[in-house]
Formats: sequence, structure tokens, C-alpha cells
Amino acid sequence: MSLPNVTREYRSQCDGYQNLKLQSGSLSKPKATEVTIKIHAVSLQYRDLMVSKGKYPGVKSNVVPCSDGAGEIVAIGQDVKGWTVGDRVCPNFALDHVHGDVTEDIKNTGLGGQIDGVLREYINVPVHSLVRIPEHLSYEEASTLPCAALTAYNALLGPVPLKGGDYVLILGTGGVSMFGAQIALASGATVIVTSSSDEKLQVAKKLGVQHVINYKKNDNWDEEVLKITRGRGVDHVIEVGGPNTMPKSIKAARYAGWIHIIGFVSGGDNGIPVGAAIIKALTFRGILIGSVKQFEDMNRLITAREIRPVVDKIFPFEQATEAYSYLESQKHVGKVVIKVA
Repeated sequence: MSLPNVTREYRSQCDGYQNLKLQSGSLSKPKATEVTIKIHAVSLQYRDLMVSKGKYPGVKSNVVPCSDGAGEIVAIGQDVKGWTVGDRVCPNFALDHVHGDVTEDIKNTGLGGQIDGVLREYINVPVHSLVRIPEHLSYEEASTLPCAALTAYNALLGPVPLKGGDYVLILGTGGVSMFGAQIALASGATVIVTSSSDEKLQVAKKLGVQHVINYKKNDNWDEEVLKITRGRGVDHVIEVGGPNTMPKSIKAARYAGWIHIIGFVSGGDNGIPVGAAIIKALTFRGILIGSVKQFEDMNRLITAREIRPVVDKIFPFEQATEAYSYLESQKHVGKVVIKVA
């Protein structure tokens, strides 16, 4: 196909998602080691709300937002091998995070923050950033993988992978949390999910989650976790709440357990209770998404277990601001998606 010279794209001036502008941009041919992707779907995450309000560190001005997209290759640079037009792909969250640990330079290739992202019709990306989409997933489902799924995978199957029979505590029912539950279940763990909504907890139960706790009805949810684990505590915590939930996460974790620090949606500004961390010999690990290599490993698990992402609602491309608003309302379970093509 012949590529258009002009593409529609959203731009953010970091003055609120209500002011996102849909405009025309120019599309260049891919460089020798790049491919052009026609974006079919984009999924939103908490970071996108922060970027839209100018609260994300290092965000570039006039940025094309969003990091998580899925699409098809429509053009290939002259030196590209192993990929063909029509291949269904996602670019990795940080384009240059191919394997190993993250670095400052890698962090600065984060789509939709430090560099222009995927909320547009076409994008050119380096071939080393590409990951094939599992065949059983739609573009809308696949668009949820680069951040939410890979963050959960990196947490639970990173340096110290969970073992079958481990207990995993998942805070909340957002994108990372739902993938955490699915990946933990697929790996043989027993899963405990917390939420303020019985309806959302029912969605978790349908995925096969064994234990659910409504923290609005049970303020001492950490004690409930200890009861479920017969006093031992959980092996892994997916900690998306932040300072306000951390003390109870620490109490709910077993001695020498892992607390994976992913978000701060519950707010607060307390530090980690150092004494409790030392006394329980806990490991706190900040998670900054993951690498192309981990993405490929994760997709093998998703394919083997036929995991289907939990997609709450799909908005058309022209209604991106409504999608942001819906995400901010926290009414969703799993992911909010924008259909581009």
C-alpha cells in the first residue's frame, strides 16, 4: 500500500486531557531500520492522566500521548529483516529497552512521555522495539499488553519468579491488577484481590481469583489476608496504592516477601516504614515496565494459557477525551481502550 503523507494525531500541551487536540501531522517514510505501524488500538493507563496534566517527570512539550498501542506493519525500512508487511505488532513501552535492566537512556525512550507516543494513526518505530501479538487476541486486547500486562509480568516473574502455590495479594482491579491476577493464576498461585466494589470483585472471581476482600467493608484487610494465609502472609504484593496502603501491605506480606511498587493511586506522602521493612526482611522493588525480551516471554505464557485481557470499554478515536474521563472516574475494571482504525 502507498503510505499517506498526512496522519491524524492527538497532541497534549499538558494542560489537561480536556484540551487534547486532534490535528494533522506529517508522516515520513521509515528509516532503514524502522517500520511504519498503522495503529489499530490504544489503551490508556494512569500515566496518561499524569502526562495530560503535566505531572509526569520529563514529559516533552506538545507530546503525542499514550504508550500502549497495537497495529499492523504497513511499510518496512530497507535494512529490516524478519518482519513483513501485515505482521501484527506492539512496540515496547520504552523503545530501546530490549533486554536487561533499565537505564537513564532507555527510560528516555518511553512512548507518550519523553517522546511522542501512539495516539495517532501511524507511527515509525525502530525494529528492535517490536513484539508480535498473540494470535488469539484482537488489536483492542493486544493494545493493553505493553504497560499493564508487562508491568504485572515483570513484577511476578522477574528476578524472583513466583512459584506454584505462592500467595499473591493484588490491590485493586485496574489494568495492572487484573493482569497480575491472571498471570499469577496462570502460574499456579493462590490470589487475593482487594477492591472497594463488590461488583468489581465479582469480575475478579469470574477470572478464577480464590479470595476477594472489600476494603470499604473490611478496613482491616491486612488482617483478613493473614487469616487467609494462616498467619504466614503473602509471597508477593502488587502494590498500586502507594504510601497510604503501604503499611497494610507490609503487614500482609510474609517474612522475606516481595512488595512490587507499581503505583500511587491511593495517594499519601509517607515514606516506607523502614523499621517494619527491616524486621520482616522485605524486598521492595520499583517496577518500570519491562523489556522486549520479557514481553516475548510473557506472550508465550499468554498464548499457552489463552489469557484474554479484561477490556472494560472501547471508545472511538474521535472520543479520546471521553476515554480519559472514564479512566479518571475509576469506574472501570481492567482496561479502557481507544479504537483508532
